[in-house]
Amino acid sequence: MAQSLVFKVKRCATEFVRPSKPTPHEIKLLSDIDDQEGLRYQTRLIQFYKYDPNMAGKDPVDIIRKALAKTLVFYYPFAGRLREGPSRKLMVDCNDEGILFIEADADVTLEQFGEDLHPPFPCIDELLYDVPGSSVVLNTPLLLIQVTRLKCGGFIFALRLNHTISDSSGLFKFLSALGEISRGMNEPSISPVWCRELLNARNPPRITCTHHEYEEVPRNKGTVIPLDDMVHHTFFFGPTEVAAIRSLLPVHPLQQHTDFEIISAFCWRCRTIALQLDTNEEVRFICVVDGRSKSVNLQLPKGYYGNALANSAMVTTAGKLIENPLAYALNLVKKAKANVTQEYMHSIADLMVIKGRPHFNVVKSYLVSDVTRGGFEKVDYGWGKPIYGGPARGADGDIPGLASFHIPFKNAKGEEGLVIPFYFPNQVMERFVKEMDSVLKSNTNKPTKCDKKSGIIVSSL
Repeated sequence: MAQSLVFKVKRCATEFVRPSKPTPHEIKLLSDIDDQEGLRYQTRLIQFYKYDPNMAGKDPVDIIRKALAKTLVFYYPFAGRLREGPSRKLMVDCNDEGILFIEADADVTLEQFGEDLHPPFPCIDELLYDVPGSSVVLNTPLLLIQVTRLKCGGFIFALRLNHTISDSSGLFKFLSALGEISRGMNEPSISPVWCRELLNARNPPRITCTHHEYEEVPRNKGTVIPLDDMVHHTFFFGPTEVAAIRSLLPVHPLQQHTDFEIISAFCWRCRTIALQLDTNEEVRFICVVDGRSKSVNLQLPKGYYGNALANSAMVTTAGKLIENPLAYALNLVKKAKANVTQEYMHSIADLMVIKGRPHFNVVKSYLVSDVTRGGFEKVDYGWGKPIYGGPARGADGDIPGLASFHIPFKNAKGEEGLVIPFYFPNQVMERFVKEMDSVLKSNTNKPTKCDKKSGIIVSSL
């Protein structure tokens, strides 16, 4: 990744894109899963597209802008504004005010970004401009999209979404519909479904499961990662790296572990060592589980595009996590995943109503989200599939170092795997890299320092 790359982006005036036909003006309530505090932030996505000679003379900005207006006829709540009612209940005012759209050009080619496209990206704040006043959660556009043409004929599609309206599966449905209409279809192949009442609290609400992720823990001084001298580092996990981690585990012929479980457990343990916590301090692993998965089986309609995510946590102490073999951490990760059932999801919705829609616990927590099956690398607006489609940053939210994304990736050798970006203070990162490399035996990546003022990534070499 060419992280020292610097380039100029020329943006046109921000405009609003509205549905191309009249749509219902109404108030639509979000679900009690949608409107929890932990989802009240903006999430970012980016896709990189090559020049396609078959599309010569066609402008991606114009095609996508027109397709957006048509897609919003079906997904008209996206063109509305979020309001907050009694008891902090969120709802969408479907008023057709539109989404924010930015047309831009950059004096750079796709090749200049390098072969290894993954977060952090150079000049990300230029490729996805934060329109002043637009990033607060309430009463602002729910979507901001910037399409940036490149010198080579390729382009970059970047998006910011108010997370309360959709999760990654819901956003993928919207972008798939946008892709289909960009390619000439009149309507999406999967019709969007609202039905947010399916994930509302029961009457009366009742908390029936243990939710370590929402336990109240005082956020005393020093309990959250300090924000001084922050650096990025991205690790690749392919077959060789996963095999190296598996070698640390006892062999049980009848016991199977997914790559997600193994990598998450390994990173959690290395992260805890690097943070140098007191041995008796509690630490949490929080797993993000999609309620649409077969193991949970919420039986939501195929076109449901709301949040169907559950955060599930397991708790231990830093001492136990570090002193025990990796299998100890792995067992906790597997339990966090297995905890999420239909009943667990309904219990979370009930908890939100009973306890005032709290944020999940962030104190000494490590949250992991698997986006390897998100599908963003498959969306075709007419120029084929992107060479990268996924998170625009290593992790979203306002708490650096808290969360990690597992992002699908193919390295320069053609090996299929995933990358995980991390963001820590420099000294913590040095210890973290040392712990990781002691097993992975990979010293090819070096941390990169972020210039907080400019937002441009500068090589530390």
